[in-house]
Amino acid sequence: MSSDIQPFQIRASDAELEDLQRRLRATRWPEPEPVSDWSQGIPLAYLQELCAYWAEKYDWRAREARLNAFPQFRADALGLGIHFIHLRSPEANAMPLIMTHGWPGSIVEFHKVIGPLTDPAAHGGDPADAFHVVCPSLPGYGFSDKPTEPGWNVEKVGNAWAVLMSKLGYERYAAQGGDWGSMVTTRIGIQDPEHCLGIHLNMPIVIPDPETMGDLSESEQAALASLQHYEQWDSGYSKQQSTRPQTVGYGLVDSPAGQAGWIVEKFWSWTDCDGHPEQVLTRDELLDNVMLYWLPATGASSARLYWESFSKPNFEKVTVPTGCSIFPKEIIRSSRRWAEKRFTDIVYWNERDKGGHFAAFEQPEAFVEELRACFRYMR
Repeated sequence: MSSDIQPFQIRASDAELEDLQRRLRATRWPEPEPVSDWSQGIPLAYLQELCAYWAEKYDWRAREARLNAFPQFRADALGLGIHFIHLRSPEANAMPLIMTHGWPGSIVEFHKVIGPLTDPAAHGGDPADAFHVVCPSLPGYGFSDKPTEPGWNVEKVGNAWAVLMSKLGYERYAAQGGDWGSMVTTRIGIQDPEHCLGIHLNMPIVIPDPETMGDLSESEQAALASLQHYEQWDSGYSKQQSTRPQTVGYGLVDSPAGQAGWIVEKFWSWTDCDGHPEQVLTRDELLDNVMLYWLPATGASSARLYWESFSKPNFEKVTVPTGCSIFPKEIIRSSRRWAEKRFTDIVYWNERDKGGHFAAFEQPEAFVEELRACFRYMR
């Protein structure tokens, strides 16, 4: 293991927490939306209720202790300090696995699955399915460093993750991701096939095959309808973050209510929650994730990954063994025949009946089942 890997724990100062409470209490609110649903964005009444809870009842110190229950570290990767969870399995033959989150997620997404993945025997599973788990915070996210120069696109992040896994002593490893994590994981498969033994994606990024348009299945029709809805009604955030991340960052870094609204609306839209995010995630869980943007002030830096990568998609073929788990409320879904045009060695494919964009967060048991089933083909 590399000598530059340093232990790390999340520690907010009392002054930071007092400042947060002050800002929440002093929020200047807009008028309520003139509609009775979320169609114009997160409703005023709900965001006020959430922020009042955040200011008066949310116990960060207790939540901080929960987050710090996992061993965390920081290490240099391509000149940037990267924050990550690293939990080794008690099983000697466990598979090293690096899991990558996206926006507006964080390492908080994985907290319910790390235990079952690293120690299956303690969670009713087969020890042969064990993983050594590494969960890094993307550059500019969480407690990783913020890039100070352009160039930190998904290709570079993929290279940085390969460096990180090498520093941890893993000659062969697997990779997993959704959202930006899907793109980073895909790049790892393309760029480091010598060491990456296979990948798992819960949002494979592919182009719908034009040759299938005259013979679409019901699920493919639904996927195209979902994509059209996303592009028409749900993608404004990405246009802003991919073109002017600095501009949007000022409000997000200055206003906790603004940062919460920007993030929690997507948990309403992208989770399989039957109309309200707190039907699938607790209020504390939602705020834990928001805190990993608020405390390190990453409103602008997290958005810059869009500027770096969003307008320059790469659909290069992927030849390493690949597994895909498709959740029904995912924002961008693929069919197997579309995916096979890009991923030439799909060894596992499954479509679940419940769950959305934040699969590990929303449906941890199903997510663990998917990874165990997928990587049995690659061990």
